Amino acid sequence: MDGNSQLSSRAGFDLKRLSPELQARLAPLYKQGEPAENYLKANEIYQGDARSLLQNIKPNSVALSVWSPPYFVGKEYEADLTFADWQNLLATVIQRHFPIIKPGGFLAINIADILVFKDSSMPRVQAEVVSRRRSSVTREDILKAKETHPHFNRYQLAEFLGCSEQTIDRRLHGNNIRGGKSETQTRVKIVGGLIEKWGLDAGFYPYDRRIWVKDAAWENSRWASLSYRSVDEFEYLYIFWKPGVTKVDRQRLTKKEWREWGSRGVWNIPSVRANDNHEAKFPVEIPRRTIRLLTDPEDAVLDCFMGSGTTAVAAIRENRQYIGIELSPQYVGLARKNAETASLQLPLPFKN
Repeated sequence: MDGNSQLSSRAGFDLKRLSPELQARLAPLYKQGEPAENYLKANEIYQGDARSLLQNIKPNSVALSVWSPPYFVGKEYEADLTFADWQNLLATVIQRHFPIIKPGGFLAINIADILVFKDSSMPRVQAEVVSRRRSSVTREDILKAKETHPHFNRYQLAEFLGCSEQTIDRRLHGNNIRGGKSETQTRVKIVGGLIEKWGLDAGFYPYDRRIWVKDAAWENSRWASLSYRSVDEFEYLYIFWKPGVTKVDRQRLTKKEWREWGSRGVWNIPSVRANDNHEAKFPVEIPRRTIRLLTDPEDAVLDCFMGSGTTAVAAIRENRQYIGIELSPQYVGLARKNAETASLQLPLPFKN
């Protein structure tokens, strides 16, 4: 059997259908002859870097991987990441999913539509926040006064116009935001195209996307804006498919569930109000719906950014197996505790 045939056998589908470049990139991701005892076991949460531990999951064993990664918006747990680091992290994690997802299985990524972060390359002065001005004097007023009185200095202009000399200086030099000349401005980056590219590069194909409409920002946090930007109140669930036969079974959901959310592109789900023990929880309803829609009982569900254990809890409640990976030892303990609590709360027929 030649190398490509061996790879296709391990992959569970004909990789020869992929481009030679993609075949070459995927080949090293498949471990050959790995003893079964070295693979990560189901119904456990492991501490470590997802980029390493994903390589220790049995190939073609995961029906669904559903997770919410760092968003690169300044959270404490991503403070050490540069934008390049963040891109490399997600691209690598997505690539290392391809060998472990079953043919016909799915990868679902919950992430905000935009990244918002400081960008030192942007112009420093961004806007005139007119509604916050203490003086109604405009730049045009000052220029007209200077034309009429060309020898006036800024103090004389200020007295003439009935404002402060600081107002004259700010209007003339564009310093209309307090600290605007020295503060690094905010960059907005659309994330969907990045996620799509990384998925395609890994061998997956975009299958679907759902929009999670959450609470508006002011519902659970202090929110203010000095721009026309909209309130942050939705995120995306990008769903990717690994080539293979996909089982479609509408009986996984009740008729009511199909009508209300199974066939709907927009999911209205309240945000988690109390991020008391983890600063970026997502609602258990997101992985629960995804698990019910795309998997069968006893299937393996993966979350490689497990956080507080939300996906494990959803999997337990839906009678699925789970594998969790989490970098923070603190959150590993929290996730294990939450998974254990969920198991104890199950009805007797579903307990292991």
